[in-house]
Amino acid sequence: MEPNFVLMKLPGETAIEFVEILPFTPANRNNLIGWIAGRSDGEKYGTSVVYDFPKTKLVDGPLQIEARIDQNAQLSGQLTLWNQQGSHARRGTLLVIPCGHALLYAEPIYLQAERSPMPELRLVVLALQDRLAYGPTFESAMRSLFAGEESSLRAATASVEAAPSAPRAPAATKPVADVNALISGAAKDLADYQRLTAEGKLAEAGQKLEQLKRKLDELSARHE
Repeated sequence: MEPNFVLMKLPGETAIEFVEILPFTPANRNNLIGWIAGRSDGEKYGTSVVYDFPKTKLVDGPLQIEARIDQNAQLSGQLTLWNQQGSHARRGTLLVIPCGHALLYAEPIYLQAERSPMPELRLVVLALQDRLAYGPTFESAMRSLFAGEESSLRAATASVEAAPSAPRAPAATKPVADVNALISGAAKDLADYQRLTAEGKLAEAGQKLEQLKRKLDELSARHE
C-alpha cells in the first residue's frame, strides 16, 4: 500500500496533526501487525509513531478486507455489471482508521463512464474486524454498520413515510435513535470537513474532523 496523508488526532494526543499513515503487514503475510504514523507538525516534525497489535489476536490486513469485498456476492456482482456497457468501476484507497479500541476500514468505489473524465462516487464500503457494510453514501454505510440497517446498492432517495407499526417500548427505541443521531452527525461532520478543506479553512476543517472522530469512537464503543 501507498501511505496516505491525513489530518487526524493520534490516539493519546490532544491536537490534530498532519500525518502520513501506513498499515503494516509482514512479508508473505496478509494480517495487520502494526500501524505507522509519520508526523509533520511542530516539534514532532520528522518523528514517527508505531502501534503494535497483540500477537495473540489476528487483525485483518488491507488485502484481507479487499478479499472480503470481492467475496461479497452483491458487491462483486455489481462491480462486474458496472465494468460492462462502457463504464469502469474504480476502487479508491482503503483507509485504516483507529477508532477507540477498534479499526475502521473505509473504501470508496467510483463509477467512471467511458466518455467522462470524472469518476462519480457510487458506493462507500466500511468494515470492522467482524462486519462489512456498504451503501451509496457514507451515512448509509454507517447506518448499515452500526444501526443494523440492511446494506443497499441502490442510490439514496428522498425519505418515504413508513407504514404504521405497533408502538415500541421507549427502552428499545432510544438506543437506536441515539445511534442514528450519531450517524447523521458524523455524516454532516464529514461533509463540512470536505467543504472547509476545499475552501482552505484548515483550522475549521480540523475541528470538524475531530468532531467526526469523536462520533466514530462512540459508535465503535457501542458496537463492542
